[in-house]
Amino acid sequence: MRVDVRGARLFDPASGLDRTADLLIEDGVISAIGAGLPHGDETVAADGRLVTPGLCDVHAHLREPGHTAEEDIDSGLAAALAGGFTDVCAMPDTMPPVDDPWLLRQLLARAAGKPVRLHQIAALTRGQAGQELAEMAGLQEAGAIAFSDDGHGVGRSDVMRLALQYAQAFDGLIVSHAEDPVLSGPGVMHEGKVSYRLGLPGQPRSAESSIVARDLELLRDVGGRLHVAHVSARETLALLAKGQSDGLAVSAEVTPHHLLLTDEDVAELGTLAKLNPPLRTREDRDALRAALASGLVDCIATDHAPHTAAAKREGMLHAPFGVIGLETAFASLYTELVTTGLLTLGRLVTAMTAGPRRIFGLAPAAIHEGALACLSVFDLETSWTVGPGTLRSRSSNSALLGRTLRGRAIGIITEGRWHPVDL
Repeated sequence: MRVDVRGARLFDPASGLDRTADLLIEDGVISAIGAGLPHGDETVAADGRLVTPGLCDVHAHLREPGHTAEEDIDSGLAAALAGGFTDVCAMPDTMPPVDDPWLLRQLLARAAGKPVRLHQIAALTRGQAGQELAEMAGLQEAGAIAFSDDGHGVGRSDVMRLALQYAQAFDGLIVSHAEDPVLSGPGVMHEGKVSYRLGLPGQPRSAESSIVARDLELLRDVGGRLHVAHVSARETLALLAKGQSDGLAVSAEVTPHHLLLTDEDVAELGTLAKLNPPLRTREDRDALRAALASGLVDCIATDHAPHTAAAKREGMLHAPFGVIGLETAFASLYTELVTTGLLTLGRLVTAMTAGPRRIFGLAPAAIHEGALACLSVFDLETSWTVGPGTLRSRSSNSALLGRTLRGRAIGIITEGRWHPVDL
């Protein structure tokens, strides 16, 4: 099978590539880059559209098994394709949680052969109850790429310490949902002026930063590799900077919603802005943007969290936390940060490609002759409005409903084939 891409803007920040050229793929490998290349069995008329290494999301909730009214593997990976992702890592907070090697293998088998490749993160503790470690070695042998109790903070320091120790036997990565449930309590948004004005219980920044401080001390004590999910507070960034300068193996991710929105948006968006960790202040948002621009944070993850419309109508005190984001992540950040000059296109692409792949040990994606063809293709000139009719996800709980975005994925190339987005 041969695929040729015509007149593309080939953009790979990791290698400094930014040129307009044709690209020929043979048997899944980039065989030539240049002008006037021979045609393949299938031609992609790129005509100046952006071609990047394949986007990789390391934090998505696909809800299968147990909550398939919200999402399943089929609909979740369809949403990922529409967002330009070639790889998606699913979180284990399903029903039952992914704490069993047999279940993990079944989920990977379900996704086999699909255009977007599924990678599975396994539960850190049995039942995600935070009391005893899951069968981590067996789960990794079954295909787990990391371990997390995401959705629940690991409150017991001895359990987290043991996890960091034990995972070193097979170079396992621990992903921390940094939340002290006692401090976050019944909070449904950031604790501050806006929560006081709205009369809603809030979560302080210290609910996040105190757990990050603890986990970094455990890293200093026993070693290991730690990744902090969905960072939201500027105090956390200071802790990460110190940990990295001390040589600790710690990384972090930031989400599009925390980069774009603040607690001030809760008044207008209601439950569509109910997130955990919560949207915080403008100062926190701006600190996250600066950390992404500087490389302190080298990973953008969607934290795609689908919920039914009925569940989100239950009001701020009772509705579930979370928003969807697979389909809007690249376009929203390109629109709000890159076109405004707040972030370079190179940093955006790196944090959605090379950064997450490096941290999670996934196969690299690159644009050069001899590389496996794992590519995302975007039309940066197209504008579109986010709405239920434009989304492939089974749920439509997006915080960006009604917004007009610039830039849209038109397809991906994986396993030697072109997979267009049905626009």
